[in-house]
Amino acid sequence: MLYPARLARIAMNHPDALAASLCGILVFLGWSALQLSWLGLALLLLPTAYLIGGFGSAREGLTTLLQEQELDVDLLMIVAALGAAFLGLWRREYYLIVDGAVLILIFAISGALEGYAMQRTERSIRSLMSLTTDAARVVVDGQEQLIPIAELRVGDRIRVKPGELIPTDAVILAGETALNEAAITGESLPVEKTIGAEVFAGTLNGYGALLLKVHQSPESSLLQRIIRVVEQAQTEKPKSQQFIERFERGYARVVVLVGLLLALLPPFLWGWSWETTIYRALIFLVVASPCALVAAIMPTLLSGIANGARQGILFKSGAQLELIGKVRAIAFDKTGTLTTGKPQVYKVIPFGEYAAAEVVDLAAALEAYSEHPIGQAIYQHATNVLPITALSVTSVQAEPGQGITGLKGTIPVCVGKATFVQARVPTIPADLLTYTHHLEKDGKTVVWVAEADTVLGLIAIADTIRPDAIAAIAQLKQMGIEAIIMLTGDNQQTANSVAQSIGIDHVYAELLPEKKLQIIQKLQQHYQIVAMVGDGINDAPALAQATVGIAMGVAGSDVALETADIVLMTDRLEKIATAIRLGQRSQAVVIQNLIFALSFILLLMTANFIGNITLPLGVIGHEGSTVLVILSGLRLLRG
Repeated sequence: MLYPARLARIAMNHPDALAASLCGILVFLGWSALQLSWLGLALLLLPTAYLIGGFGSAREGLTTLLQEQELDVDLLMIVAALGAAFLGLWRREYYLIVDGAVLILIFAISGALEGYAMQRTERSIRSLMSLTTDAARVVVDGQEQLIPIAELRVGDRIRVKPGELIPTDAVILAGETALNEAAITGESLPVEKTIGAEVFAGTLNGYGALLLKVHQSPESSLLQRIIRVVEQAQTEKPKSQQFIERFERGYARVVVLVGLLLALLPPFLWGWSWETTIYRALIFLVVASPCALVAAIMPTLLSGIANGARQGILFKSGAQLELIGKVRAIAFDKTGTLTTGKPQVYKVIPFGEYAAAEVVDLAAALEAYSEHPIGQAIYQHATNVLPITALSVTSVQAEPGQGITGLKGTIPVCVGKATFVQARVPTIPADLLTYTHHLEKDGKTVVWVAEADTVLGLIAIADTIRPDAIAAIAQLKQMGIEAIIMLTGDNQQTANSVAQSIGIDHVYAELLPEKKLQIIQKLQQHYQIVAMVGDGINDAPALAQATVGIAMGVAGSDVALETADIVLMTDRLEKIATAIRLGQRSQAVVIQNLIFALSFILLLMTANFIGNITLPLGVIGHEGSTVLVILSGLRLLRG
C-alpha cells in the first residue's frame, strides 16, 4: 500500500515515472468510460491525462521554442495531441481524444526512461565520495587534532592508524605499512610503503601506524581527480546523441511547416473549403506524429534489454544496446577482469631431496601468523590442496615487505623474498636463483622457504587467469573486433605474461586511472566506438569515457557498477560476445522498423494529400503501424 509519505518520496525521486504511470491509468479509465458511454467522466479523465502526462513535454517544447527559437518533437507531439482532441470535440468523435492521450502517454514513458538514465551520474559520484573520510588527524606541537579534510593545507602532518583510510595524498614521514591500493590501481596485492613513499587518498592502511606530510591540496588528490573525470565524462553528450537531437528538431520543423502550408494554401490552389482544409491539416499532424518512429526504437531496445537480462547481461540504456553492436575495439582491465584478482599458489619447486609437501608445510606453519595476502594464499593452498602435517613454530616475527621468521623447536626457519632468505642462509643454490629470475620475469611473485642454513625450495604466487578468458578473447577475434587491448596498473613484465597467455596483442602497463582514460580517448580517435571492461574504482573514469562501459557484476566495485553502461551479472567474459550479437541484432531490427515506420507515414501523408483518407482511417493507419512496429521489436524477446 502506498502511504502519503511514500508516495511523496516517489514523486520527488522519480517524478517522470510517476507522471507516466498516472497518465497511463487515466487514459485507461477515460477509454473505459467512453466504452460505457459515460461521456462526462471521460471528458474529465482524459484532459487530466493530457495535463499530467504532457506537462513536462509541453514545458520543454515551449522552453526550446522561446529560448532557442527551435521546434522539437516534444512540441510537435503536444500540437498533434491537442489537434486530435480538437477534432474529436468538433466532430463529436471522442475516441480521437483517446488517440491524443495515447500520443502523450508514449512520450511520457520515454521521458521517464531518460530521467532514469540521467540519475546514474549522481549515484556514481556519491559512491566515489563514500571512499573519502570527513576528517583527518593532524599533529600540531605533538598533539592530535581532528579537522575537516577541506581545511588541510600543504605541509600539515597527519597520523593514520592501522586499518584506516588515507585521508588525502601525502608522503610518509615515519612508519611503514602495506597499503591496499585496489581503489586506485585495481591491483589486489598490497603495496609495501616506507619513509618517503607517496600514498593516495582512499587507499586502505595495513598493519603500520603512519605519520604523513600533505604535499598537495586535498582538491588535487588522485581520488578527487577521478571523481571530476567521471562527472565530466558522463555529462558529455556523444556525437550520436547530438545527431538524434538535431534530427528530431529538423523533423518537427518540417512537419509543422508542411502542416501550416496545408492549412492555408489548398483553398487558394485547389479550391478546397476551409473546413476540408483544416480537417486535412489536422489529419496530417496526427498521421505525421512520430509515434511509429519512437516505437521503432524503444520497444525493440527494451526487448533486447529483457533478453540480455535473462542471460545475465544488464543493459542500463537502450542506446548502449545499439552501440555495443558497433564496437570496433575493446579494452580490458587485467586484475579482477581477465584474472581472478586473488593471489594463489602457482607452483611449488622443492630443492634437492625435499618434497613439495615439506616446503608448503613449513611455509604454512609460519604464514598462519601472517595477514598478508601472499601468506594467506600459501596457507590456504596448504590446507585445501596438499595433505600437510601441522607443524608447531614459535617466536614468530614478521619484517614488513620482506618475510617472516620463527623457530621449529630450536631450529630457525624463515619464509620471504630472496634477499631476505639469502641474508640468513650462507649457501644459495645457483639453480634456484635462475629459476627465481625466470619466474619473476614471467610475472610471478617468488617466496623462498629455508630451514636452518638450507633452502627447502620456492613457492611461486600468481594472480590466476579466469578460466573463460582465453576462449572469450578468441571468440571476440573471430567476430571481427579490430583491436583487443589490456590496461593495467601492474608492472610491464606481469602484464605481458598475462596478455601472452590469453592472446592479447596490445598491452599498456603501470597505468594510473587518468592514464587509462587518456588511452581510451586515443582509441576513440582511431576506432570511434570503443568498449571498456573493468571492475575496480580505478576503472571508473575509463568506463565513463568509453563509448560502452562494461563492468563485472560479481567482482566489480560499486562505483564501477554505477558508472558502467553494461553489467555482466555472472562475471562470465563470454557474455561480452553475446552482448555484441544482441546489439547487432537489435540494430538490424531497429533499421527494419524505421524503414517500415517512415514508409507508412509517407503513405498516410500521401493519401491525405490526395484526399483518399478519412480521419478514422488515418488514426487506424497511424496506430496500426505503431502496433506492428512494436510487435516487430518484441521479436528480440526470443532466443
